Amino acid sequence: MSANWVNGLRKDYEALFVEQWSPYVGAILMVLIIVGLMVSGLFWGIYGGLKLWGDWLNHAIGLGPLLNIKPNLESPLLHRMSLMNMTLILGAVAAAMMSRQFGLIRAPRLEYVWGAVGGTLMGIGASLAGGCTTGGFFTPLMHASPAGWAMGAGLLAGAVIGLKLLLWTMEHIEWGMQAPKVAVSAPLRSWYPLFGVLLLAAVGLWAAQWAAADDDKLAARAIIILAGLAMGFVLHRSRICFARAFREPFMTAEGEMSKAIILALALGIVAGSLLFQNKVIDPYVAIPAAFWIGSLGGGFIFGTGMIFAGGCASGALWRMGEGHLKLWVAGFFFAWAGSTFSGIAQYWQLLTPDMNLDLVEFTKVGVQAYLPNLLGGWGLTYLLCFGILLIWYLAVRYNESTEKFTVL
Repeated sequence: MSANWVNGLRKDYEALFVEQWSPYVGAILMVLIIVGLMVSGLFWGIYGGLKLWGDWLNHAIGLGPLLNIKPNLESPLLHRMSLMNMTLILGAVAAAMMSRQFGLIRAPRLEYVWGAVGGTLMGIGASLAGGCTTGGFFTPLMHASPAGWAMGAGLLAGAVIGLKLLLWTMEHIEWGMQAPKVAVSAPLRSWYPLFGVLLLAAVGLWAAQWAAADDDKLAARAIIILAGLAMGFVLHRSRICFARAFREPFMTAEGEMSKAIILALALGIVAGSLLFQNKVIDPYVAIPAAFWIGSLGGGFIFGTGMIFAGGCASGALWRMGEGHLKLWVAGFFFAWAGSTFSGIAQYWQLLTPDMNLDLVEFTKVGVQAYLPNLLGGWGLTYLLCFGILLIWYLAVRYNESTEKFTVL
């Protein structure tokens, strides 16, 4: 009886923490976490936190004054997006340890070059679009902004071009393609599940301490710690990655990740609309002033970059937590390029915000656009958004059956 009970617990553990979750389950949980943030008056973004890390780096190497980066930067532990990025990585580390998938994962030397190139393009693209695949694509769509659709079109085109370029490099470049030796299994691997549980407990205790703090700012950050931890855990377990959603239909005709993201958007758009209509959160807080030039152009540059980097912004973070060294390179250059290009763009006044008579922010690359205002209400907004989602789903489903859109 005792042995059967233990074996049953072991099977339950394997099913929950080792076997991969369905991406559809991951998509639903991801939306629930984002809605939790929105109810608290917050939203999910990644690029702003990475840019802050790049700002700190540029100050450290003496480029801060040249790029007109403000000298008194916020602490990475207190900056909202930076803190969530950090805890997202920790959540992914915990999930990877509990599934015994954590380890230093090396790549061929050329892949590190592609990580640097891809990360740089992602930083430039996110600067122009006002966000990455989360803050420039997914979150604006949950906030009923056409900026998300414009960036999605750019991401789609960039993914196609990126795949074609990557295919060309595979056919013409031989240097640095030799796979590194497989690392010897870590002697502590059998203890990884325990380490993962302890990490979750430690971050949970951290959040509890901040929630009980007298400092209002620390107390308000507790929800971000928990949201980031949960997001990293969910994304790793379900392997959710926006790059895969745009890449795989053209690479292998596989469309499961695309359909998971479509499901997430269908749920998120409805949930967001209910929050906005009940005035729980102002939709404009997460709408970048980038529609349509910045969103489309930035999406194209970002989409090309994410193919070479091997992941989107959120996908890069949870893969960093899993131990992929190439993604650490990509993340470094993403942060540095985002900070550097933003400084250059500010010199050109390309991204300098201004306000019109309706108190809507705009820049030289676009404007804050909110579909219910543009279309006169939620009826046409729903019709447009779900019409695009239906077309996307039908295209993905058709491609799964025919492989008509593959480029490899």
